Amino acid sequence: MSCKIEDYGLIGDCETAALVGRDGSIDWLCWPAFDSDACFAAILGTEKHGRWLIAPADQVRETSRRYWDNTLILETRFETESGTVAVIDFMPPRGNASDIVRLVRGVSGRVKLRMELVIRFGFGADIPWVKKTEDDSALLAICGPDMVVLRTPVQTRGEHFTTIADFEVGEGETLPFVLTYGPSHREVPEPINPAQALQDTEDFWIEWCSRCTYEGDSRDLVMRSLITLKALTYAPSGGIVAAPTTSLPEKLGGARNWDYRYCWLRDATFTLLALMNSGYTEEASCWHGWLLRAVAGAPANMQIMYGIMGQRRLLEWEARWLPGYEGAQPVRIGNAAHAQLQLDVYGELIDAFHQSRVASLKLDDGTWDLEVEVVEHLAQVWDQPDQGIWERRDAARHYVFSKVMTWVAFDRAVKSAEKFGFKAPLDRWRSLRDEIHRDVCDKGFDPAVNAFVESYGSQRLDASVLLLPAVGFLPGSDPRIRGTIEAVENHMIRDGFVLRHDPREISEEKQPIEGAFLACSLWLADAYVLAGEIAKAQAMFDRVVAVANDVGLLAEEFDSDAGRQTGNFPQALTHIALINTAHNLGDAKKAAEKPVMQRSK
Repeated sequence: MSCKIEDYGLIGDCETAALVGRDGSIDWLCWPAFDSDACFAAILGTEKHGRWLIAPADQVRETSRRYWDNTLILETRFETESGTVAVIDFMPPRGNASDIVRLVRGVSGRVKLRMELVIRFGFGADIPWVKKTEDDSALLAICGPDMVVLRTPVQTRGEHFTTIADFEVGEGETLPFVLTYGPSHREVPEPINPAQALQDTEDFWIEWCSRCTYEGDSRDLVMRSLITLKALTYAPSGGIVAAPTTSLPEKLGGARNWDYRYCWLRDATFTLLALMNSGYTEEASCWHGWLLRAVAGAPANMQIMYGIMGQRRLLEWEARWLPGYEGAQPVRIGNAAHAQLQLDVYGELIDAFHQSRVASLKLDDGTWDLEVEVVEHLAQVWDQPDQGIWERRDAARHYVFSKVMTWVAFDRAVKSAEKFGFKAPLDRWRSLRDEIHRDVCDKGFDPAVNAFVESYGSQRLDASVLLLPAVGFLPGSDPRIRGTIEAVENHMIRDGFVLRHDPREISEEKQPIEGAFLACSLWLADAYVLAGEIAKAQAMFDRVVAVANDVGLLAEEFDSDAGRQTGNFPQALTHIALINTAHNLGDAKKAAEKPVMQRSK
């Protein structure tokens, strides 16, 4: 049985990432890229679907783990009756090939260990052909286009389609295990020096972390979130995946299981702010470049998400041979929501470009021309119903947040034209901006509820409306915003955390209610800041970070009944929200009278 979601740690090389359990098993890895097929898929099934275990052979008394300071190097310590051993896991910065290095280091005494390597390409379906290299220096596993190479001084043997090693390590000794990916039609990748790779990896991350400009009270939490965001970045393109996993359930045992190994426009501005405000302008520029390339073309064809290289067809299918995480089915590969109409993404895109200009990022000369085309298209479609930020798979509605974000698109386009002297039909854009604002205030605010609601004509609430003050639609002091906050407090909070959907809703999916959406809890904290309620904001922030796992990682949701993290892991949006809320709180404490982190400049 796989570990609890929060019992995993993350390692990666900025092109893919692996999940390492507290038990010493790597249970998830898509190789060579985030969106490749998984060769370790045990997290969605059993060890037969692929994993790499290195752990003591005898009973473990105590397990502890940590990241080395300011790195993505994960160290897990196992204490046994005969001694203590550390397993140091990392992926070096990508060179000619992708490597996972596992160093088994004796801390005290002498410990017997066991290694079990089960490689299953094709998301756990395909058993490779395994053989030794001609010089007997490595083990090759080949299946179709994929090749994995294992190098270690430890003697291995094959049993039941599993590579096994039984060995011992004493105090002061280190035994390396290196797994390398390469295309099967090419030469076997050259070996790396494990000790040098460790030093190179530590140097890479320490240098990267030294560029962080955030010095607030929550620096360790923010730094870990920034490292996680960097690890979820596909370096060749600058795209940032929502998570490195697919189908970890939003509700344990439920069917809301989605593939998050893609890049969402929804996260665009939040991501830019998190990076730019923390000193990472180079990463922000790369993300902006990915955005520009991904959406290039006819605005009518703009999608809500794209592949890591900007791919558009993310066809969804089910891996029926995988039983799912703790039995949660189906396991989905691809994401059909890529074809949905979500009007909010137009606002996210234009806002991201505006924030980039305000921050003096260098933009492509053709960016404004693209923005004009996007805004002109939006002028024709802003009043249509859509599927909303949460990608509902039922009838389209006039979602309030979607409409607000169309207002954001016109507002930021007007501001960019005014501030930077761009040619634009300003009178018409200003008129549309005002029309949308009136429309939302007239149809999206329900006086009986005294709150902005999920969609026109509904009395249900939705956590996305907490973002209205953050995007500058109304000030946090506006009575309608305060009423919305109060309504959320009264109806949308369970055990101190914010739900994204109104729990009074009768779901057509007939699934148990999902856990609390962690980013939404942080959005409420941001709304508190903008409403001047700093103590409430700090309390909510503290509540969210308290459910991070022992190495500072957060999933999409938290099930307070089970006391467990749920959803894909680690979740970029959660960590982005944590970074931005930490900045908001820090700025508010320095100057409580100033509005902070409002996206309208």
